[in-house]
Amino acid sequence: MTISRPNVKAFFDQRTFSVQYVVSDPGMKRCAIVDPVLDFDEKSGATATINADRILDYIESEGLTVEWILDTHPHADHFSAARYLKERTGAPTAIGEKVVEVQKLWKGLYHWPDFPADGSQWDRLFVEGETFKVGTIDAKVLFSPGHTLASITYVIGDAAFVHDTLFMPDSGTARADFPGGSASRLWDSIQEILALPGATRIFVGHDYQPDDREPRWESTVDEQKATNTHMSKCRTKDEFVAVREKRDASLPMPKLILHALQVNINGGRLPEPEANGKRYLKFPLDVLEGAAWD
Repeated sequence: MTISRPNVKAFFDQRTFSVQYVVSDPGMKRCAIVDPVLDFDEKSGATATINADRILDYIESEGLTVEWILDTHPHADHFSAARYLKERTGAPTAIGEKVVEVQKLWKGLYHWPDFPADGSQWDRLFVEGETFKVGTIDAKVLFSPGHTLASITYVIGDAAFVHDTLFMPDSGTARADFPGGSASRLWDSIQEILALPGATRIFVGHDYQPDDREPRWESTVDEQKATNTHMSKCRTKDEFVAVREKRDASLPMPKLILHALQVNINGGRLPEPEANGKRYLKFPLDVLEGAAWD
């Protein structure tokens, strides 16, 4: 059976080392946006739509119609632009159904008793194995927990959007020490991804440019199996868990985790303006215990 090959356009955000994607059916001119970034400067508190507008400009220049706005999970290092892009395009937003577990966890950490932890902030909650289409191209959802409780992989034609599971081979794998994370479950998720056909293109959600190389975001299943710095050396789950947990214990928390999660568990919505017309983030203290300090 021939597997369709969608066009994939990447947008790298240097501020957060994030990679955003537009994946499209070249024949139908239909597309999905994957993991878009809403710009935020934690020093000034300013927000902007620079990244999202770059995506919209590309979509317009290519004559594409947006069918989906997809997030792989609630991100801890940048704000999601899903809500803004829905307002601009009218396309439905989607994420994995396990997002409700992340919402429940963080609802408690933020002490939001009235927050609706039911996934209603998105138009579609995908379940494990669910299928959909981008134009005429078949797409499937893989449940990929480990980095978070809710992480999913989108397999669209021959392209797998894995976000925080695998990185580029020279960077290894994603951390698994956030609330709800698990190195053991991450191993299982990666094994499912690496069971895809060897020529499947792997598109990662971040690239931290080891040794100051140029940003990269595309590999294949075969390349990951052969050269991923973690997966090629760790032959068993126990070995991987030991390596991953040792590495995670040395890492500070992402600088935007407490800023970003309150926006991202709400589908990319910024807090509502208060009586003075200004928006305010709620920042809990001493809830992420045990993380390394810079």
